[in-house]
Amino acid sequence: MTARPVLAAVLATAVVLPLAGCGGDKSGTTTATSSQTTTRIEVLKDAGRSDGTSFDPRGIYRRESPGVVTVIATGLKSDTGPGTQSGLGSGFVISPDGEVATNAHVVTGGTGSAIRKASEVFVRFADGNQVPATVKGFDPFSDVALLKVSPKGLTLRPLPIGSTKDLRVGSPVAAIGSPFGEEQSLSIGVISALNRSIQSLTGFDTPGAVQTDAAINHGNSGGPLLDAGGRVLGINAQIQTSTGDGSGVGFAVPADTVKRSLAQLREDGSARYAYLGVASAAVYPQLAQRFGLKSKTGAWIQQLTRGGPADDAGLRGGSGEKKFQARAYSPGGDVVIGVEGEKISRESDLAKSLLPYKPGQTVTLTVRRGDATKRIRVKLGERPLDAPRG
Repeated sequence: MTARPVLAAVLATAVVLPLAGCGGDKSGTTTATSSQTTTRIEVLKDAGRSDGTSFDPRGIYRRESPGVVTVIATGLKSDTGPGTQSGLGSGFVISPDGEVATNAHVVTGGTGSAIRKASEVFVRFADGNQVPATVKGFDPFSDVALLKVSPKGLTLRPLPIGSTKDLRVGSPVAAIGSPFGEEQSLSIGVISALNRSIQSLTGFDTPGAVQTDAAINHGNSGGPLLDAGGRVLGINAQIQTSTGDGSGVGFAVPADTVKRSLAQLREDGSARYAYLGVASAAVYPQLAQRFGLKSKTGAWIQQLTRGGPADDAGLRGGSGEKKFQARAYSPGGDVVIGVEGEKISRESDLAKSLLPYKPGQTVTLTVRRGDATKRIRVKLGERPLDAPRG
């Protein structure tokens, strides 16, 4: 049986409708007073967090688990028929103002242009408090959502979001969340791979994902993947499975992508991505030799979206079909080997290289076309909610 990626949220079926369902110092304490209540908000800052040189699961859990929450969503659009679904996932506090990060698929239903947010969302904290949340925005391309709760009467413990730039395979990590609804569960493991591509809610790939063997199961979606210092390396999002259960291959949306997405969601509730309009295949030495490509690495354009940015700029896609090493290829297309001087080695590098750019900006691609090296300027479009087919 072929393994498949599964979104790691818990879905529950209802009866009436087909519903799918180490010690830290407390600092930064502030007091807000109204005519009716006195609210105390405690914010745990970086004091007491490890410098990352030693891995202490008990310490990580003691410091960071108060900032991990369970997210309950109702009124989710069903992909399988009429009616709605309810779901349960995880999340984590990211600011003293009541902001919570989670996966988009935890608080939305449907895919592509048919995606809709839940009618109601609630956030349950480790101390037992459960409050309503507002979905401030969601990014279906990177599977990130921003929630907001009123901080009144709550003790908030924001988790710092780190970076994936200097990660190494084999580094220890911890995941905290609500697998199968079992709240505040800790699992540990290592980073087992980097720069994976996982499919988003739109059909486009999310590049740069972090792969881990820390146990990730249904309900872990939206929870943090943490390093030895308690910094968030990513949002746990998917598992690879042939049975529906976790099998030691989980994936997290990388922290740098999460930060970029959250910045856009704070601004206007949505996220826009630059769009090139190509389908490509990774070049490797044997493939280059077989098809006479003049570069041993790069992204070999197989197809162009008609009328898309790459097509309008004069890039070339392949045609016909020839098989090599059990895969079909369309020969004749350009090989993209650079974007604005940044080398493209793997197929996924092309998508990653475009992330810093906005729709409407112009970039220069370096391509190999036969024996020639060309530099082609492309005005980037805006990525559609539904990935083009074919």
